[in-house]
Amino acid sequence: MLVIPAIDLKDGQCVRLKQGRMDDATRYGDDPVAMAARWVETGARRLHLVDLNGAFEGKPVNGEAVTAIARAYPDLPIQIGGGIRSAATIEHYLAAGVSYVIIGTQAVKQPAFIGEVCRLFEGHVIVGLDARDGFVATDGWAEVSSLKATELAKRFADAGVSSIVYTDIARDGMMQGVNVDATVELAREGGLPVIASGGVTDIDDIRQLARVADQGILGAITGRAIYEGSLDVAEAQRLCDEFTAKDQREG
Repeated sequence: MLVIPAIDLKDGQCVRLKQGRMDDATRYGDDPVAMAARWVETGARRLHLVDLNGAFEGKPVNGEAVTAIARAYPDLPIQIGGGIRSAATIEHYLAAGVSYVIIGTQAVKQPAFIGEVCRLFEGHVIVGLDARDGFVATDGWAEVSSLKATELAKRFADAGVSSIVYTDIARDGMMQGVNVDATVELAREGGLPVIASGGVTDIDDIRQLARVADQGILGAITGRAIYEGSLDVAEAQRLCDEFTAKDQREG
């Protein structure tokens, strides 16, 4: 299981939001490449980037910063979400060196789009499902749909989607702990590897997820916890590796 540092971009700066509210942002730096370097140097094996402005505007806004990070670390898997609504945008990001694109709103509003881009960019498409009380939210979490996250995940299982990033909005940025049960349920019912997001607070949250990683948990995205010091990336990844090695020995 991977511990994946998050770099959220707003107006070219590195921030964290509480429950997706653009007016409730904490700034952590104004140099995205330097922030990426910080996490790479701690041993991160993948980065999670979010174009927050793009998520609300429906088109890339912080693409320059994303490209700069990808070019600085060409061998590091990078996933980007926020404002990705077209094949042209996906092609641009992949050409810039990004490994995976995360499609959220478009996946909910136009599910056929996922099948189309999975055919064009096989192995590079992740679906982002953000949910409140189990129901999918869209448009930067401004709208909550009547679709259950588990039902939507099932639709994409055969489309060629690489994995699902699952965010529990109620916990995102609130340092209240990860929703392990909902994450495992999505992995079991959806049939796709799941990357947990939202609520990771400390090493105990990582431990809980690592214990059930063999049920389809690919990784855990962490933001506020690593910026405020309640979670150490290197320690967390070592713990995940220990659980993986244990599972391999017992398997």
